[in-house]
Amino acid sequence: MKKTLLVAALSGVFATAAHAQSSVTLYGLIDAGITYTNNAGGHTRWQEQSGAINGSRWGLRGSEDLGGGLKAIFTLENGFNINNGTLGQNSREFGRQAFVGLTSDQFGGVTLGRQYDSVVDFVGPLALTGTQYGGTSFAHPFDNDNLNNSFRVNNSVKYTSVNYAGFKFGGMYGFSNQAGQFANNRAYSLGASYNFAGLTAGVGYLQLNNSVAAGALTNSTNGAVASDNTFVAGRQQTWGAGLNYAFGPATAGVVYTQTNLSQTFGIASSAAGQSVSGLNGQSIHFQNFELNGRYALTPALSLAAAYTYTQANFGAGVLPKWGQFNLQSDYALSKRTDVYLQGEYQHVMNNANGKIGAMINGQGSGGASSTSNQVAVTAGIRHRF
Repeated sequence: MKKTLLVAALSGVFATAAHAQSSVTLYGLIDAGITYTNNAGGHTRWQEQSGAINGSRWGLRGSEDLGGGLKAIFTLENGFNINNGTLGQNSREFGRQAFVGLTSDQFGGVTLGRQYDSVVDFVGPLALTGTQYGGTSFAHPFDNDNLNNSFRVNNSVKYTSVNYAGFKFGGMYGFSNQAGQFANNRAYSLGASYNFAGLTAGVGYLQLNNSVAAGALTNSTNGAVASDNTFVAGRQQTWGAGLNYAFGPATAGVVYTQTNLSQTFGIASSAAGQSVSGLNGQSIHFQNFELNGRYALTPALSLAAAYTYTQANFGAGVLPKWGQFNLQSDYALSKRTDVYLQGEYQHVMNNANGKIGAMINGQGSGGASSTSNQVAVTAGIRHRF
């Protein structure tokens, strides 16, 4: 009888230990708000908006301890519209992220699936767009540098190093998956970051290669960036660098990014909110300069602000420039729930005789302004679980 009780007790201990070595976590974020836009196609607009700052999502994250500092990991993350319950990211089931891989305490991790590129990983956290301090509406025009995650990379293999005394680096390659055309809709990127005391610096590079025929991508279904490209272009090169410094309750930062496009035929309306006509295969260049800061007035109340200046060259003398002021106030009702009020003002300079109207990124603007100016204001709530 005593032996039976001992075996039962030991079985329970080992079962508990084995269970502790593996975990699966359900998590998510829901963001909903009411947005006012002063000029959306020549009219004022009121709308309920899902993901005004951060896209609503839910996901599963898991790990299994394989011993010796090695773990198997996975993430499956779904994006959705809280207003109507529809799927996001072009109706993908796990459109935000979907990957599996191995990670080591000594050597870093390798993952395979649909993932973020290195510019997003290493430069994105230093900007306000794509973060909880500004999100979608703070994006640079057309989200030309993808810091707001307009697209992810399919068919990708990613390496992320461990933290070496504050220094981290990583790289990613996304396969075209097309027989006989290895480079048709492929992607690759590299990045690194360094953190010391209150200082954080990051750099990143991304390149997309495509084949364009009759003004359209020829491998837009199965390639590395499939069906959610921001630009219809033969090649996209994006690189950037950022610097943040935290002192007490304040953080100040600066970010610079540049995107160069060749053989450009279009700008995707889903990412841009407006189309630009007359793109006949020319080269296009964007430069973005962002100055940002945030301050915690109290443990619950914070302010964030940014100014972004973007200059572009569309060829044929079309040289638009954008200036955008952004401001956010956020109040935490608890660790999981907060309410916010944020606004954006954008002014377009040298806008090619009205060809390019002011357009604050995301659904919040409701489309391009009929003039060179646009204002959008959103009041909303976010809940994390």
